[in-house]
Amino acid sequence: MKLKDKKVLVVGLGKSGLSSALFLKRHGANVVVNDIKDEVNFQREKELLREKGIDYVFGRHPEEIFLSQDLIVVSPGVPTNIEPFSKASDKGIEIIGELELAYRFISTPIIAITGTNGKTTTTTLLGEILKKAGIKVFVGGNIGTPLIEYADDDSADLVVLEVSSFQLETISHFHPYGGIVLNITPDHLDRYNSMEEYAETKMRLFERQETFDFAVLNADDEWIMRYKPAILSDIFLFSTKKEISKGAYFKNGKIYINHPALKEQVEIDEREIKLKGIHNMENVMACAISAIEVGVNIDTIKEVLANFEGLHHRVEFVEEINGVSFYNDSKGTNVGAVERALAGFDKPVILILGGRDKGGGYSFLIDQIKRIVKHVVAIGEAKDNIYNDLHKYVTVERVNSFEEAVYKAYKRAEKGDIVLLSPACSSFDMFSSYTERGERFVQLVKKIKAEIDGKN
Repeated sequence: MKLKDKKVLVVGLGKSGLSSALFLKRHGANVVVNDIKDEVNFQREKELLREKGIDYVFGRHPEEIFLSQDLIVVSPGVPTNIEPFSKASDKGIEIIGELELAYRFISTPIIAITGTNGKTTTTTLLGEILKKAGIKVFVGGNIGTPLIEYADDDSADLVVLEVSSFQLETISHFHPYGGIVLNITPDHLDRYNSMEEYAETKMRLFERQETFDFAVLNADDEWIMRYKPAILSDIFLFSTKKEISKGAYFKNGKIYINHPALKEQVEIDEREIKLKGIHNMENVMACAISAIEVGVNIDTIKEVLANFEGLHHRVEFVEEINGVSFYNDSKGTNVGAVERALAGFDKPVILILGGRDKGGGYSFLIDQIKRIVKHVVAIGEAKDNIYNDLHKYVTVERVNSFEEAVYKAYKRAEKGDIVLLSPACSSFDMFSSYTERGERFVQLVKKIKAEIDGKN
């Protein structure tokens, strides 16, 4: 792909957008950056763009800029159904994302991981296993470092990439050697018209794969299995509900792995795995299958599993106060993540739900709500929707602030209960990110503990 002297528009100045603009400029393109947000949001970025000789337009999407380009690179957070994109497409201007742009400049084999939940844990864990095995690996994508920042290096043995549905919307040539889909549950239905459209976008991961590639699929997920017949690559399955002859399954506290590269079935006791919860057993199985497929021995896999602690803000234990355990699952930004978090508990839960609604409702949670949740504290812009969907099944208390939610949850809890922050929503009505929300939760829990200790 030749970029020298090409006119390229980068739409969306997030992390990947800025990295794309800088990459394009290094390769000789005439670059313009455009973002719908006002320029006051980009003071640091503006200085860098000026320094590099990159033009920018903020606060609007001028149609004439879109129509005067040779190529448009769109950031994942920008929906491509707005009129300037459709007019540019009608004119024959190619529209791609950062993922597709980067792919065209690298030759390293890629293992790409997607799914509604578990992507970050699985990507990070697989990267750690490969590193332990002595494989030079780049880990990035939708987490950490954008792939475009690796494109000028291209020196690793393998790339392990977290990939979102938004990124998969704008691929055309992207062809991962290995593809993992962990699950598909309701999410981003404020952007997609239906679950079918969302699932179809996720499964685009496999559209360029061939017979010499491999796919790792959740056999328990009906949306994934609906698209399985169209996959041409070598398929491995994992399950927590049934035995699998090619892949892995979890049964009676053990993971069983069946892979052609192994002389016999391999067992891993969950007590040997530092990660906990049924959802993490799925992530572990997907990683183990993929690692074995690229030649990692089982002892190396077990060694990493025994020491890998997981990620912050993902069903992370915070504190115990008077017999009440607090867990931070701020990264649980959709109903599927909350359902999986609840499935990992066997004690009564006081659940803090809410934030900015992502569409699709909260009825998906009813079974787990009825099983384990004794009270819901609803917050943010979504609190009325949460009440409407769930109040017939559990008491739902609507509150006006995050601090009030944490205190109310503690007051509702009894010894042996769990207070779980697992919002099923994005954080942007109250916080800048799920990280900030999770950190504030931890601060408030520690504040409660200090107050309780001060009284004793």
